[in-house]
Amino acid sequence: MELIERTRAALGAVGIWLPNAPLKPPVEVERRETRRLDTLGYGSLWSGEGVGVREALAIHGILLGDTRNLVFGTGIANVWSRPASTLQAGAATLAAAHPGRFVLGVGIGHAFQAARTGGDYRPLSQLRDYLSTMDAEAAENPPAEAFPRVLAAVGPRMLELARERTEGAHPFFTPVEHTAFAREVLGPDKLLIPQLHVLLETDPVRARESQHDWLGYALGVKAYANAWRRFGYEPGLSDRFIDAAVAWGDEEAIARRVREQLDAGADHVLVTPSVGSLPEQADMLEKLAPALLEVAR
Repeated sequence: MELIERTRAALGAVGIWLPNAPLKPPVEVERRETRRLDTLGYGSLWSGEGVGVREALAIHGILLGDTRNLVFGTGIANVWSRPASTLQAGAATLAAAHPGRFVLGVGIGHAFQAARTGGDYRPLSQLRDYLSTMDAEAAENPPAEAFPRVLAAVGPRMLELARERTEGAHPFFTPVEHTAFAREVLGPDKLLIPQLHVLLETDPVRARESQHDWLGYALGVKAYANAWRRFGYEPGLSDRFIDAAVAWGDEEAIARRVREQLDAGADHVLVTPSVGSLPEQADMLEKLAPALLEVAR
């Protein structure tokens, strides 16, 4: 509990989740923009990891060394990218170098990622075994600095695994109804860190149409589509679905959507600017910071 409470205090209420390669710019651009984000008052910065793309622990180590304020989280370190003992050792190294500034998000990824490595895809049992190997490594080589571990958990059984074996859950691309559901499964004490796409655009037609491409791609991933169906949304490009998937509007409208997530049980809400380049994302985050951080107070 002490680790969870320390992490909750360090994170605050609002953080950032940014897309991973191949959309990422050169590292020097990322370092520059991350240093700018470090001054805005957000509590954390997260990004994900696929298979055969930018290695999560390496880039997080670079960016941790460049900044002073942000907590960094892997959202997620992908099981198919490295053995469990390697992840445990790498995470322990980052945590020791930057005490209190690293959260390890772990996830089983998707069936197509498993296929790229030649693996079967049995999400629950494989992730349970992966965590057991990490725990055995930690018992044999105790980390110098404790670090929190959260799971990419959406379905009830994965949320139960997060409750039983980690400090909490990091759901991605889910509606606010899922946050309330996840809090119920996790109980009151575990960390709950959902992600929310945001867009500073007040025109409904432009806002919705600008999101069609990526939403169409995301809904081609079975796990995401199923998660939305579970809460009464028929995945597609209806206005109802887009409005639930992306918080668009002015600063105050977006802040209200973040507040809804906190009221539903989130400890820390990660916002993803739903625009193209990293400089554009950083510009949007800078404009949003006063309203979002006021909500957190």
